[in-house]
Amino acid sequence: MAQRYKMTLAYDGTRYAGWQVQPGEKTVQGELEFALEELTGESPRVQGSGRTDAGVHARAQVVHFELLGPKDPGRLTLGLNAVLDRDIRVDKVRRASASFDARRSATGKQYRYLIWNGPIVPPNLRLYRTHVSRPLDLDAMKESAGMLLGTNDFSAFTANPNRHVPSTCRTLRRMEVRGNGKEVTLIAESEGFLYKMVRSLAGFLIRVGRGEVSSVETEEILKSKTRTARVPTAPPEGLWLWNVFYSKRIRLPAVNR
Repeated sequence: MAQRYKMTLAYDGTRYAGWQVQPGEKTVQGELEFALEELTGESPRVQGSGRTDAGVHARAQVVHFELLGPKDPGRLTLGLNAVLDRDIRVDKVRRASASFDARRSATGKQYRYLIWNGPIVPPNLRLYRTHVSRPLDLDAMKESAGMLLGTNDFSAFTANPNRHVPSTCRTLRRMEVRGNGKEVTLIAESEGFLYKMVRSLAGFLIRVGRGEVSSVETEEILKSKTRTARVPTAPPEGLWLWNVFYSKRIRLPAVNR
């Protein structure tokens, strides 16, 4: 009988064409599935809590997969980290109930968009921060972020995913702007996000911070439900999948002794 597992991992997305398996491309999902096959001789499909684009990073991505033979979660963790490249690290593997689904069981996600706001970005941060050299008006950005909170139609802050989307309404329960010296962090939290929604929100808030768009235009743009040049898509390197939330503890299956 198949056993389902929950895995939490982090990755540097710089070298990958995103999360999802794509023919002829190096992807995070593809590397995980290859590593599991190397370790177990099985070919499980690894299902993530969500997809990240090329160049986007994750601090705590959550996935599930199934294996036929019983495996010790601790040994799986050690084995995967031995096989995987060091820009993908497995934090924890544990047994999960058959009903656990990394995407459908999630009650929310938190993304963080990291900006280096100074004349020169340190070389060690260049792949993990978006560089904005002009000073940002954090007060204007915070005012605009507050107007984005709540349940809205975010059509003006998404890109065409080339697939049917049942609804473009989402509830943005947290949209925070933090400044700490040259570091600026945007924190977005919702039960779910549209395609490139967080990078669109970040691109817009950066424009507000630069004074290229007024914060008072935020509500007008939301209500327009139309994507325009006033909402650019921010670069991928600043975006991190920071956390995935689940409402209930995962019940471990009974073990026969």
